[in-house]
Amino acid sequence: MRQTHRKLIGTVVILIFVCVYALVAMALAQGRITEAAKPIQTIAYITLGLAWILPLLPLIKWMERKDG
Repeated sequence: MRQTHRKLIGTVVILIFVCVYALVAMALAQGRITEAAKPIQTIAYITLGLAWILPLLPLIKWMERKDG
């Protein structure tokens, strides 16, 4: 598969994943996190804000792989 095709497929998958992840993160943030202490809330929000990157790293590496 050519790199341009991989980038197109990867971009669509990333957009779908981020939209679904945002909904899940918002639901989690509206749950018990609001009742926790402020330091716990801060850690939870930072974790939720950055956690979407880890599952997408293999996809991004696949997208950037050279042809041939």
